[in-house]
Amino acid sequence: MSSEDDLAALNAGACPTVESLDVIGTQWRLNVLYALQDGEQRFNALKESTGASSRTLSKTLETLQEHGLVERRSEEASPIAVYYRLTPKGEALESVFDALESWAEE
Repeated sequence: MSSEDDLAALNAGACPTVESLDVIGTQWRLNVLYALQDGEQRFNALKESTGASSRTLSKTLETLQEHGLVERRSEEASPIAVYYRLTPKGEALESVFDALESWAEE
């Protein structure tokens, strides 16, 4: 069991704020969600903008997809292109990022 699984088990049934932070509250998830606020991006563009390794970014995107925050779209043209964008649930976090930014600037 990973430390994230341990934390999730510990916080099971906790208040909605804690549960929400379990979903979005890692460094890489926050970076990816923030980067996708500018719109749909290819995997390599996300990798560059977040500074994540390919493995870390893949795992992060997979987790965000499982939570319904990010959608994946593939184009089968050569070369195959994979795009990611926020779902409406992910887009709803924009106000959260705005509030955090305002708080950080105080």
